[in-house]
Amino acid sequence: MKSETRVDVDKLQAYVDSVRPEFESKLGALVEIPTVSMDPHHEPDMLRGAELAAQYIQAFGGRANVVPTGGHPLVLGEFDMGAPRWVTIYNHLDVQPARMADGWEHEPFVFRKHDGVYEGRGTTDDKGPALTALFAARYSAEIGIPLNFRFLWELEEEVGSPHFDSMVRARKDTLKTDSVLVSDTIWIARGKPAISYGLRGLQSATLRLETGTKDVHSGLTGGAARNPLTELSAIVSECYDLKTGKIRIPHFYDDVLKPTKMEIDNFLASGWSPTSFRAAHGLRRLRSADKRVLVESIWARPTFEVHGFVGGYTGPGVKTAIPPRAELKISMRLVPNQKPAKIYSLFRQFVQSKNPDVLVTADAALSPYLGEFSGPYAEAAKRAMQFGFGKKPAFTREGGSIGAVVTMKETLKAPIVFLGLSLPEHGYHAPNENYDWGQASGGMKAFVYYFEELSRL
Repeated sequence: MKSETRVDVDKLQAYVDSVRPEFESKLGALVEIPTVSMDPHHEPDMLRGAELAAQYIQAFGGRANVVPTGGHPLVLGEFDMGAPRWVTIYNHLDVQPARMADGWEHEPFVFRKHDGVYEGRGTTDDKGPALTALFAARYSAEIGIPLNFRFLWELEEEVGSPHFDSMVRARKDTLKTDSVLVSDTIWIARGKPAISYGLRGLQSATLRLETGTKDVHSGLTGGAARNPLTELSAIVSECYDLKTGKIRIPHFYDDVLKPTKMEIDNFLASGWSPTSFRAAHGLRRLRSADKRVLVESIWARPTFEVHGFVGGYTGPGVKTAIPPRAELKISMRLVPNQKPAKIYSLFRQFVQSKNPDVLVTADAALSPYLGEFSGPYAEAAKRAMQFGFGKKPAFTREGGSIGAVVTMKETLKAPIVFLGLSLPEHGYHAPNENYDWGQASGGMKAFVYYFEELSRL
């Protein structure tokens, strides 16, 4: 760790301790606005959430605007300190749907706190980390760190950022920056900080098959009538080999950029544990007992997953009818060098070669991202994490996708660093999502240290 840091450790700790009630109050108010971007019924909540977030930036002495995008708004704020360098801080304020029936132990949009744990939808993904960075930026500005801060807070990340790209490209001259900080990633485990440098991309699709106009009796028509559920199931079995994990779509792997030996060594040395991973995500079994296979599978290999199978009777017992139609929802996570449009084309061709009656429709698409895990920004991030949490972080990739990151890489053309604060047990996209003061307080200290380092790069 550099000894010449200008951050006074004792004063920073005193600030972090003093702002805890304010942090909790602001997080609670933001969490209780259900900013569910995929549900049209929550459109008024999206605006309310954006307006409250803008008020937070303004209350801290910054400028902020709620920017229309053609979809849900975006919050654009800044602390302009007249410094020569800018850092852009990206987070998102929209959340996944949540309801008690999903397995929540309490109302998901009612904020609860106990023993330093904050419960509610959006606490860790991504409202808690966003406010953590804001509180750190305020302190950095107050103590005179020579750095300007810009906030890009999106409200469409959970639906694939459909308007982010056009907004950023239209404003690229006013959004010029020296670096970008993203805080929307997950650690390996509590006490094991992780800095991500890569994200998988995504191509999702819906398969629909209609073979009749009404339910028909399986005794009268079975054997002659086509069953759309059976036929879509057959297609899935053709796409994916359950034993080997290999995707069978021709040319699917042609462009895959394989991880280097150094990357795999870093993955294996990160402290990732199959047992902890299984426990954190509530998984009874994993697809492999080989740790190397597992870390590659979640961080560096493409996937094929089924997310929903719709059709037929789902009530008690068995209704012996053949349904007239069925629908299958799938996604493919992509790795560096794979292009969503090409993968969708390969998938569609493959499905139609097996069953030309199936209608394949493309849904969300995001490109993968691969950054650097060496160089001055990565080293500054590593020192900052060690300062904030007392342990050297591991460099890993992230299995998920953040569409805005690809846009910022292509448009802002600035180094992007991930300083995530969430833990596996915090429950990204899961019931009983939570965040905690330990991650928030350590995060504030890490961010302040990182900002001070940025000002000297």
